[in-house]
Amino acid sequence: MAAIQNFFEEKQLDDTIKDQYLTFAIEDEDYGVEIAYVKEIIKMQSITKVPDMPNFIEGITNLRGDLIGVLDVRKRFGKPFKEHDEETCIIVINYGDYTLGMIVDAVQETAIIPEERIAPPPSAKLSYANQFVRNIGKVGEDVKLLLDVERFLAQD
Repeated sequence: MAAIQNFFEEKQLDDTIKDQYLTFAIEDEDYGVEIAYVKEIIKMQSITKVPDMPNFIEGITNLRGDLIGVLDVRKRFGKPFKEHDEETCIIVINYGDYTLGMIVDAVQETAIIPEERIAPPPSAKLSYANQFVRNIGKVGEDVKLLLDVERFLAQD
């Protein structure tokens, strides 16, 4: 009986976060990541460099006693450098057994994007960053590029 109750509790939790995306900005582009991956959002903090890492990995930071890797989304997308400001923050995500921070220019909102408002991206490769886009979502008149987290986190 407990297993059945756990199944329904997990299904209800899945339904409450279904279609929800945390949206963020990189330059003048809007992106989204499924809220199921998001653990928290934190202000920029001290990051310790680690040698011999891919250029988009900024290093590691101490998150309440746990060391987590931090990557710069701008660098991962091949965007030009921009000084961090008061809107720059770290989105902490859980992916499988990993917890990782993603530095973004600004967090925007949690958007509900129903399946019928989501379409596959154009097949043409318009930029390097497009390889990390799984789908395109429409929020009102705005377009959000929805990340493929697995591909985004994979090293080339």
